[in-house]
Amino acid sequence: MNGSLTLDFSDVLLSEHRLFDYEDKIAKAEARLHSGNEKFTGWADLPLTYDRDELKRIKEVAELVRSKCDAFVLIGIGGSYLGPRAAIEMLAPASSSPSIYYAGQNLSGTYHKQLMEELADKEVCLCVISKSGTTTETSVAFALFKDWLYGKYGKEEARRRIVAITDAEKGSLRQEATEEGYETFVVPANIGGRYSVLSAVGLFPIACAGINIDEMLDGARDRAGNNEQEGLYAAARNCLYEDGKKIEVFEYYEPRLHYFAEWLKQLFGESEGKDGKGLFPAALAFSTDLHSMGQFLQEGSQIFFETILNVVSPPDDLLVPESAGTILANKSMNQINHAALSGVMAAHRAAGISMVRIDIPSLCSYTFGQMVYSFEKACALSGYLLGVDPFDQPGVEHYKAEMRKVLEK
Repeated sequence: MNGSLTLDFSDVLLSEHRLFDYEDKIAKAEARLHSGNEKFTGWADLPLTYDRDELKRIKEVAELVRSKCDAFVLIGIGGSYLGPRAAIEMLAPASSSPSIYYAGQNLSGTYHKQLMEELADKEVCLCVISKSGTTTETSVAFALFKDWLYGKYGKEEARRRIVAITDAEKGSLRQEATEEGYETFVVPANIGGRYSVLSAVGLFPIACAGINIDEMLDGARDRAGNNEQEGLYAAARNCLYEDGKKIEVFEYYEPRLHYFAEWLKQLFGESEGKDGKGLFPAALAFSTDLHSMGQFLQEGSQIFFETILNVVSPPDDLLVPESAGTILANKSMNQINHAALSGVMAAHRAAGISMVRIDIPSLCSYTFGQMVYSFEKACALSGYLLGVDPFDQPGVEHYKAEMRKVLEK
């Protein structure tokens, strides 16, 4: 369980002295991050200082949900959704109870109607996550499912099946939760959504899926003491950006990493994409996408570099039978999958493509905690090196204002 995440820069195609030219800048960024003077940096020391009383209550309420429900609906979008889903899709056993469902991550009437139909005969609990309570997707989905829950159980019982994670004091959701008596947890004021996975925002729904959140925090805490690799990764990203790379392609060979890669897209895209700057984060699932994007990666415009998420010891495996042919017979599927990774890296190395390989020891709660903290730290340092504020997202408000204009007509 306690293997350590490792970042390999041997194929990054940057000289050591160029990376270490960033040493002083990284040290200053590190000091800035932990100074206590920067807004929305509460996550940086959270694994070291987590409130154990809150952690105990999270586990107690999660166990109550697990005893009462066979379907748990998480209502949220962005940082209120991607982080928890990344953990659940990576770690929850297929047979775990309750089954986890998601609402409010889109505005599709078809999706939400069909979800309600699927849940009709199940025992259901809801968790709504919104700091303000006014996010459109979350507000719409919560209104729909709350009314649906009232019809299914009656108002009094429905209230006991709703958990709200929101601001400690203000906002429409906080007001409603207080008036209606929902069980609540707090979205920390000093932590933004995309950095909130290791707060109640992520830990409560993750615990409801039966995943060990103590081990997750242990992994994050152990990673918090490792600054060198995250700093080198931040430096490498900025060097490659200076060299004209515009896209970072996150590649993974285990399907369970799909939503972790989706979380990475939000983490880096929303943190760095401002002031006309930033790498565009993309994600590809291998070997699937080798049959659609492999040609471009090998011989197309090299406006990208690759960050490869390599799971060293996947949780399960199968032996390939004789009928698959001489080369493949009696090899395990994981062995073939690793051969694909090695082959792709060799081909891309020959093509002069810069690559960072991140070795993930195994898919477990402890490692997930390491992964989350490592990428959060690297992203924050990288944003500082780039000269942007990695914790705001002013551009997001523009489309929301335009959407409100359309709805008000």
